[in-house]
Parts: sequence; C-alpha cells; structure tokens
Amino acid sequence: MSLTFSLYPLTDEHRAWLRDFLTEHWGSHMMVSRGRLYDASADHAVAAVQAADMFGDAPVIGVATYTIDGAHCELTTIRSVQEKIGVGGALIAAVKDAARAAGCEDIWLITTNDNLNALRFYQKRGFRIAAVHVNAMDISRRLKPSIPLIGLDGIALRDEIELEIEL
Repeated sequence: MSLTFSLYPLTDEHRAWLRDFLTEHWGSHMMVSRGRLYDASADHAVAAVQAADMFGDAPVIGVATYTIDGAHCELTTIRSVQEKIGVGGALIAAVKDAARAAGCEDIWLITTNDNLNALRFYQKRGFRIAAVHVNAMDISRRLKPSIPLIGLDGIALRDEIELEIEL
C-alpha cells in the first residue's frame, strides 16, 4: 500500500506543535550547527501530511525546518516518519522552492560523521560535501551537553559534515 501526502507550510500557530514534534523525533527542539545553539521550532517549516481518510485526522509524516540568511538557506532539520515513499525528497524540493523564491543561491546543512544514511540521502539528491569540521562536536557538546559521545552504529560522534547544493 502506498501512502499519499501533501505538503503544507507551517505558521506561527504551529510553533508549539512543531516544538513537540522536534522534541519527540530529535530529543529536543534545540539544535547545534557550526557552533551555534538555536531553537529549530522558530525556523521556517514545511510538513508532509498523509492524505486523510474517512475516519479522522491526517497524520504528519515528515517535517523540514530551514532558515534564510541573505543568499543562503540552511536546512536545519528534516525528519520523515514514513521512509521510502518520497517524503524526504518532497520536503527537500519544498525547501528548494522556498529558497529560490527568497532569492537564495544555495542550500547548506550540517550532519554528523556517524550519520551514513543522511550522507547517502543528501548526495543522491545532488548535495555535495563542502567541508568537514573536524572535532566540531566538542564545541557542540559545550553548548548542548546532552549530545552523546557515541552515535549511530557505534561510531564515535566527532565531526560535522557540511553539505550544499546550488540552486
């Protein structure tokens, strides 16, 4: 069975809901990127909503948050609850559209050295590795001590990997 979904921009009225979603799926709505601690629930956001059926409300199956800074857009978070049905790719496309509309030249993001699935996901969608910030997680842990020493697949969580795509 394939799921159908639609994308919707989130507004200020969704901030509390977004804060809860980020906390549920990321452990916090507070994120660290390039030595900066920020509240991702305050960012621009787009949600993927599963097509409603006759029995009730449609569930949110993915969210992306992003910031616009001049000619650059940072994809701050992305989470697909339903994998392998195109939610992540659709969220990336929506952020690209918003970034282009805002006059951005590129989209960039940070992931960590342990997140091999993210590296694969982004590169398949045209992102390239722009920089590796060696031992950046030491700085991140000073800002957000809850970041673990060991990440996915038992890999030591040390470095930030910056990816970008030109628009």
